[in-house]
Amino acid sequence: MKAKTLVLGMIATALPTFSMAGNDLDMVVGTYTGTGSEGLYSFSFNQTTGVAALRSTLEVKNPSYLAFARDGRHLYAVSENNDATATLNSIAFDPVTGNMSFMNSQLTHGKDPCYVATDGKVALTANYSGGSLSVFPVLRNGTLGKMTKQFAGYKGGPDRTRQNVPHIHCVRFAPDGFVLATDFSADQILTFRYDKAKGTLSPYGIATHVKRGSGPRHLVFSPDGRHAYLMSELSGYITVFDYAKGELKATQTILADDAHARGGADIHVSPDGRFVYASTRLKAEGITLFRVEAGGKLVRIGKCRTGSHPRSFTITPNGKYLLVACRDADKIQVFSRDKSTGQLRDTRQDIQLPRPVCIQFCPAS
Repeated sequence: MKAKTLVLGMIATALPTFSMAGNDLDMVVGTYTGTGSEGLYSFSFNQTTGVAALRSTLEVKNPSYLAFARDGRHLYAVSENNDATATLNSIAFDPVTGNMSFMNSQLTHGKDPCYVATDGKVALTANYSGGSLSVFPVLRNGTLGKMTKQFAGYKGGPDRTRQNVPHIHCVRFAPDGFVLATDFSADQILTFRYDKAKGTLSPYGIATHVKRGSGPRHLVFSPDGRHAYLMSELSGYITVFDYAKGELKATQTILADDAHARGGADIHVSPDGRFVYASTRLKAEGITLFRVEAGGKLVRIGKCRTGSHPRSFTITPNGKYLLVACRDADKIQVFSRDKSTGQLRDTRQDIQLPRPVCIQFCPAS
């Protein structure tokens, strides 16, 4: 893997190049390689102006999902390969320069790892085609130890094409010492008890079942940890849950993919917890907007069209911008957010790069 530093420059924007002290965020984008992409791209993103500047790149194969360590000096990126070379990679990150350097990698022992989460003690991957969840110790210097444990997903959903083998799509640390994983092909959410002192997971049971054929994909928690929101890929519905002690209790289902394209993708909650956004693909692609009401329940307030295949997106910490990785349009779209209404407006400040699929901001160190 080869690092490459580029001249600091503005990317596809007509706004001035100035930035305000304290408002520049470190941002890393993961891409699919093989069509001109180098792999990982580091940017500075100004959350006051919405202006992005490229800082550096690192050659990594198919880094389709990544997660920063809390110290902001390490990140972990999957190599989503559909064979035995699938890995999780440890990358050193310099917040001063934006440079990235390869540290080490470990085999996931599961094909197509598509999600990674870390709390600094362990790193967890959801291996889509492998149908498994892999556990890796994070060593003191930020490198990864070999996989210590793997848990299998299940099948049983009615879709004979997309649920015919196990798929794990997402894994999340819950706010209270549990880990949850979306068991796509069995239409359920798995729960694991997590012992942080030992860095170990043990099966706890099934947090919840969802309607057969839903294909649960991504799960997020509300800022207060009392509610969770699940985007199901095949049904296109969001399920709202009350959450406590590793268990989920459904309180509402609401449609996000009104084109019924079976391409529900990502889901996020605004930093203030007042709005939920979900991306849908394949037809009428875009971001569906919801307002959060009492008890965490949702009211749909609109749909914002995006470029082709909005696989994932993120929201700036100050809540002012929402950035969408439009994989097949070869760009990241930058939308401004109205914090009062939740509505989005395209700023026309696209960040052009090949096959973007994951956007993460570096935590403040």
